[in-house]
Amino acid sequence: MYSVLAGSVLALGMLGAARAQDAKAPAAGDAAPAMSVEGPAEQDQPASADALAKVKEAFEHRFAGIQVTAVRPTPLAGLFEVQVDMNLMYTDANADYVLQGSLIDAKARVDLTAQHLAKLSEVPFDTLPLNMAIKQVKGNGSRKIAMFEDPNCGYCKQMHRTLESVDNITIYTLLYPILAPDSTVKARNIWCAKDKAVAWRDWMVNAKTPAQAQCDAPIDQLLALGHKLSVRGTPTIIFADGSRVGGAMPLDAFNKKLASVKAK
Repeated sequence: MYSVLAGSVLALGMLGAARAQDAKAPAAGDAAPAMSVEGPAEQDQPASADALAKVKEAFEHRFAGIQVTAVRPTPLAGLFEVQVDMNLMYTDANADYVLQGSLIDAKARVDLTAQHLAKLSEVPFDTLPLNMAIKQVKGNGSRKIAMFEDPNCGYCKQMHRTLESVDNITIYTLLYPILAPDSTVKARNIWCAKDKAVAWRDWMVNAKTPAQAQCDAPIDQLLALGHKLSVRGTPTIIFADGSRVGGAMPLDAFNKKLASVKAK
């Protein structure tokens, strides 16, 4: 998408120097700290709105046709985070150098880029159009997730097989037919079925083809929502705390995630 940058991406020397200075080798017998995307929030360097606006202007001038969503300071003096849609890059004040990749806090072993992308991708659960979702309730339904799903998505089917082992959960399926020409037809047939939840489960778990049906299905609205939220694949799982995970999750990882959301 951003191939215009490919020929001009250079590593910033000051970032390499900072990593070399701070990333001390562990003593013999000591275990090196694991890399994490969790950790303390970055401490931004002071930067005026005017300074950030100038970085935005310089970047857009340097790369004609690219529209910058936002510019933010980083913990590294002179280095700015540039957001283009849901992509993060780093540059100096004049956009003379651009870095694509992860910004690492080497002392804390924290991936600041992954941390910030996770925050940017959050979706407040109560803003989702759950009236346009296929709703399945298991047990008391106290834990909630929403999933953007395509009826032809193999990983979505895998996720539903995993969910067979999860109790006390409400699953909201937001139909997102993007994978195959007949995805929209299957999505419409399931939405227009007498019992949406049964038809969806029969297809995703038991491979029972939904009967032909016609009605006013909210597929265009859900496709527009997914594009707005930068949903690029299925399944995309949104948890009650607004965090999202792309792809099918193993049972243990899913249960741990549910537990962490409940703890919050």
